[in-house]
Amino acid sequence: MFFAGLEIDLTRFRQAQRKTMIFGLLTTMMPLILGTGVGFLLGYGMLTAIVLGSLLASHTLLGNNIIRELGASRLEPMTVTVGATVVSDTLSLIVFAVCLSTFQSGFSVTGLAIQLVEIAIFVPLILFGLSRVGAYLLRQVENNEDAYFILMLAIVVVAGLLAQMINLPGIVGAFLAGLAVNAAVQDKPAKEKLEFIGNSFFIPIFFIVTGFLINPPVFIASIVGNFYLVIGIIGALLVGKWLAAQATGQAFGYSMPARMTMWSLTLPQVAATLAAALVAYDAINPSGQRLLNERMLNAVLVLMLTTAILGPVLTQFFAPRMIAKDITLRNDPQAG
Repeated sequence: MFFAGLEIDLTRFRQAQRKTMIFGLLTTMMPLILGTGVGFLLGYGMLTAIVLGSLLASHTLLGNNIIRELGASRLEPMTVTVGATVVSDTLSLIVFAVCLSTFQSGFSVTGLAIQLVEIAIFVPLILFGLSRVGAYLLRQVENNEDAYFILMLAIVVVAGLLAQMINLPGIVGAFLAGLAVNAAVQDKPAKEKLEFIGNSFFIPIFFIVTGFLINPPVFIASIVGNFYLVIGIIGALLVGKWLAAQATGQAFGYSMPARMTMWSLTLPQVAATLAAALVAYDAINPSGQRLLNERMLNAVLVLMLTTAILGPVLTQFFAPRMIAKDITLRNDPQAG
């Protein structure tokens, strides 16, 4: 997410802010509504059903490396999708936080207001405060590549920790940090070093740790024993994210391959989804009930593994077609 922020064309990002917000809202609300409906249909209570919907509302850009390797990061649909990820992760976590606090201690208007105020302070603090401080510090060490590298890593860590302090996923802070120092780090060798370490170390380790959470016999038993729950959750996600991508893409004139690429990028349910699901499983109300039971947690793990594979595969399939269509449209606008 940090590199997604670094590689965004800031001019195009500012021009696409309205589109980013619209797609962010749609790709949050569609799966949220459908996921909540699935929860109700399968007999879960209101809070558990809404939590299920909130888990589907967020997504992790596992396919973003594919987009970067293909050189498509600066295409407007990709800029809109990356920005929408921050919107969806933030909104889904707000819904989740409200449900969690309500489940444990009852609904609190004050708690919700505090969360919103914290977010309203956090975003400009990173985008404007960290932007100026980070750019200044990076200029001071631009002739020392090692120091530059360490400082870039420190900026990611600080932004991620600040996000977690206000109950937002660290990836939101990392993305905003990338936007904040975007102009300062362009064409710097340290950027390439950090990218290499991320791709060759951090991302593989993330998948290894995620794999440790999945017990194959339990995984298979979850599919067999909770078939309708698993199918319902996966179906709600696929349909909800597809409707959001199609509605946004058609509204703004994006090609079909671009819309399908946007859909594929928003499918993986890993980082924010996994973290929230584990917290919900550990949450117990005064009567001793869990917010998410073991049956639901196992179904979410099935969802996580399925979409972590399906999303990048679909991105690899649709993204080259999006690029080819973009080239065709630039050469012959009437082809659209």
